Amino acid sequence: MTETTFPLEPTAAEAQQAIRDEFAFFGDWSERYQYLIDLGRKLPAFPEEWKTEEHRLLGCQSLVWIVPGGDASKLDFQAISDSAIVSGLIYLALRVYSGRSAGEILGTEASYIADIGLAKHLSPTRSNGLAALLDFIRRTAQAAEDGTDVRQARQA
Repeated sequence: MTETTFPLEPTAAEAQQAIRDEFAFFGDWSERYQYLIDLGRKLPAFPEEWKTEEHRLLGCQSLVWIVPGGDASKLDFQAISDSAIVSGLIYLALRVYSGRSAGEILGTEASYIADIGLAKHLSPTRSNGLAALLDFIRRTAQAAEDGTDVRQARQA
């Protein structure tokens, strides 16, 4: 696995535009799925000891683990899935949201999902899992904004 540090772009809006530009390059969805798989391989290493029920993201058909860190000024997320395509979806979400302030996260809708056609091309179970991931990120940002330990977002 290749080590990637987020953010790759200075703002969440710029990250979303870069994602739009990259996906516009591909002509069909088989190429886009392959690109998603390739992106998933770029996720930073995820420690095996974090693959516990405590860190498991519920609402996903695949196994997904996510660990938040930081505070309202900068939130970081580390995550991984047992599914190659879901790991790619995680990579995109972390590219947009990880390393950002809670305010920027809360002020940024995930418009790239519809813009690149993901909303139409994901199975219902993957769509539900992506929604659960984005909801977790937003709850974590809201907890940070409220001055609560970011680990409390999991219980919300």
